[in-house]
Amino acid sequence: MFILGTILRSHETTAFILLITAYLAAGYDTLLTAIRNIRYGNIFDENFLMTIATIGALCLKDYKEAVFVMLFYLVGTVFEEYAVNKSRDSISSLLDIRPDFANLQRGDTIEVVDPYDVAVGDIIIIKPGERVPLDGNVIEGHSTLDTSALTGESIPKYIATGEEISSGCINLTGVLKVRVSSEFDDSTVAKILEMVENAGSRKARVEKFITKFARYYTPVVVIAAVLLALVPPLFIAGHPFGNWISRALIFLVISCPCALVISVPLAFFGGIGGASSCGILVKGSNFLEVLANADTIIFDKTGTLTTGVFQVTEICNAGVVTDNQLVELTAHAECYSDHPLAQSIRDYYGRKPDRQRVSNVQELAGKGISAYIDGSKIYAGNSVLMNSLGFSEIHHDEKSTLVYVAYEHQYLGAIALSDTIKSDAPAAISSLKSSGIKETIMLTGDRKAVAANVAEIIGLDQYHAELMPADKVTLAENIINSKSGRGSVIFVGDGINDAPVLARADAGVAMGGLGSEAAIEASDIVIMDDQPSKLASIIKIARKTLGIAKQNVIFALAIKFAVLILGAVGLANMWLAVFADVGVAVICIINSMRCLNVNKFI
Repeated sequence: MFILGTILRSHETTAFILLITAYLAAGYDTLLTAIRNIRYGNIFDENFLMTIATIGALCLKDYKEAVFVMLFYLVGTVFEEYAVNKSRDSISSLLDIRPDFANLQRGDTIEVVDPYDVAVGDIIIIKPGERVPLDGNVIEGHSTLDTSALTGESIPKYIATGEEISSGCINLTGVLKVRVSSEFDDSTVAKILEMVENAGSRKARVEKFITKFARYYTPVVVIAAVLLALVPPLFIAGHPFGNWISRALIFLVISCPCALVISVPLAFFGGIGGASSCGILVKGSNFLEVLANADTIIFDKTGTLTTGVFQVTEICNAGVVTDNQLVELTAHAECYSDHPLAQSIRDYYGRKPDRQRVSNVQELAGKGISAYIDGSKIYAGNSVLMNSLGFSEIHHDEKSTLVYVAYEHQYLGAIALSDTIKSDAPAAISSLKSSGIKETIMLTGDRKAVAANVAEIIGLDQYHAELMPADKVTLAENIINSKSGRGSVIFVGDGINDAPVLARADAGVAMGGLGSEAAIEASDIVIMDDQPSKLASIIKIARKTLGIAKQNVIFALAIKFAVLILGAVGLANMWLAVFADVGVAVICIINSMRCLNVNKFI
């Protein structure tokens, strides 16, 4: 209709009807929104500016210009919706993790119930293809899980009896029987959904500046347009009202702040969406800004840089028995223990200990354990236990944890265990340093020798060992205060004792796969697959997002002010005004969409 109305110059009435119809078809939503906002007192927004400018153009019989303004503005909103939908698609996998039902076992029957109706301790059945509705422990069955919605990891995860399972994953192969460990409100999926839903409420400083800027900017330009329309004709002879009203209307179209109020929040929304596609949850765009300005990162050790799982690294044999016999005796002595070291030794042994061979097991507080194996007494424990038994010549290894073993009154040797470093931890530190992070610091309650070894292997700048939880907070406070506002300090942790430091840092990053609920709730960013290398990725995403947001601000304001001056002096027509408004908005929106292409800059 717009094209026909433009080319039918000899049929003025038909052209007029076509153009007015096109104007109403393209702009009815804008017109209605402006009227609705005026009724509620929200006058000065882009809808009001577009409405008053185009109605003014119609009054001046600039029908084509009025229709084109509305058409181009409609094109801008289409681009905006497309960009927002692209961002939402990146987060949709997280929002789609909400389970619809749970298969609750009651005696011999299975009832399909709402996940909210399942209590802690109940047994649920998860069939292939179903989403895991609640957190729990697998008591029967084995399967593979699609964890991509939570972690961003495309490779399925194998799970078997005795392992913990998190809600939000998809069961792919076998039937699982799970004992529920938390109610739905406290489950992993509920907490993730809450994080995502609240992310938009925390704005970055750039966003807050734009919101505040638009609040004052819009009424100022409306008043300026009114003065531009009235003052010159009233006080300067030979200047007709029509000419200056036209300039004022052009001035209004140019001044519309939609390029800023749309593109800047969209950039941060895109950044959060891009991060979520990598398995990283950001609880607000303000934390992207903090990450972008980071120059110091503090790490917890266990569970963050290391796996938190001990593995046997060496058999220190005294030569009385073979290595296999030493491991066998120790595994049997520790067969009733729930200690992580005992579990690691049994895993290394590789077979289930024969408990019929074991009798009279006694726990020696603070020292270890004693037990009779095949009728002979075995001791397994620390150096204090060995010293109390009179063994002074024993193995020593400051970098490992040693479980010493003695048989009757003879020292047999020791089994060395170490907390294994995460495979991507050295690469993570290297990547952080190459991206401009000045200091990487580790805080741990472990021994100095162990901490020094981890720091050396990974490549950290500093480490502080043998710390109590309160010591971690004090040290973090000192580091933050020493920065004096030059750069932000990030803390990365996973344990309950890390929660105070996570909350105190400029931004706290929690390991969400195995991390404690307290740490995840206290943090600002959650890495869902526990990979420290993701930290470098989110910092790059944050810097790119902030850079794109600033580009939009500078570009939009520069073009707008330049064309505003041209419009005020009569050198800009309505077509240039439309470009300065909607054209700039479209360019900024397209620029903001680059935040979604995270693979290009991580």
